[in-house]
Amino acid sequence: MAEFTQTATVTQQQTVVQPYIRYDPEYIRTIPGIVKIVCIVLNLIGFICIEFSYFSFRPQGSFFNTVAMLGFWFSGIMLVFYLFHVCEKFHKIPWLKIELYFCVAWALLYMLASSIAAATSIEAFQAAAFFGYCAMIGYGFDAFLKFKSVRSGEIAQGSRTVHVQQQQQTVSTLTA
Repeated sequence: MAEFTQTATVTQQQTVVQPYIRYDPEYIRTIPGIVKIVCIVLNLIGFICIEFSYFSFRPQGSFFNTVAMLGFWFSGIMLVFYLFHVCEKFHKIPWLKIELYFCVAWALLYMLASSIAAATSIEAFQAAAFFGYCAMIGYGFDAFLKFKSVRSGEIAQGSRTVHVQQQQQTVSTLTA
């Protein structure tokens, strides 16, 4: 007599979204919303520090401003997308992964741009470097939040529930 064990795993996934665009100011009160606003403000302050200096044309300032403005516009657009539930309407796009990759890249770029700006003897560049390092921390924290969300299988907006059901069956057969 031989015994065989069969195991079947059934995974059911249910995604619940409201696929219409609407304004919802509640996102601003969440931790990711606050982090996004802080990063936008830090991007803008760092940009202004460089631009109001007499030496804004130098390569160090141009590189810092490029990083700051790209971060400002990406974060601003994503904030608008979350406020108007565009991410929920297009929930099949991997918004969290896109933001995760962006935040990791921008944390590294801000570390580089701020270090280059801090190495100059221009006070405005050094002030911008301070705000750049703060933005680096903000983008790093946002990347950490996005990593946790991606790892747990969440979507950017809406809700997703996953049900895993496992069945085990033992079959006995007679052999002659």
